[in-house]
Amino acid sequence: MIKLLMTWDIRPGKESEYFEFVVQEFAPKLVRLGIQPTEAWYTVYGNAPQILTGGVTEDRPTLDNILEGDEWQALQKKLMTFVTNFNYKIVAAAGNFQL
Repeated sequence: MIKLLMTWDIRPGKESEYFEFVVQEFAPKLVRLGIQPTEAWYTVYGNAPQILTGGVTEDRPTLDNILEGDEWQALQKKLMTFVTNFNYKIVAAAGNFQL
């Protein structure tokens, strides 16, 4: 299994719109694209990205195809209207918390 780890900060004043987008559009589209969400963390205190979330696919070629596709590009573009400091990395999935 391969994991996509994503981090970002929510734009000030966009919190309600952001959470609505994530629940109603972002997470369901990840599943339709073939990324199975595994976790979502919210940083309450400290100097770290506000959101850390992850999802898995069976293998790296599958994830690469998703990330190169138009649907992912459109979804990421819409996400960027609600967030800043978006970053992601691809790692081998482990059974524990990953950064």
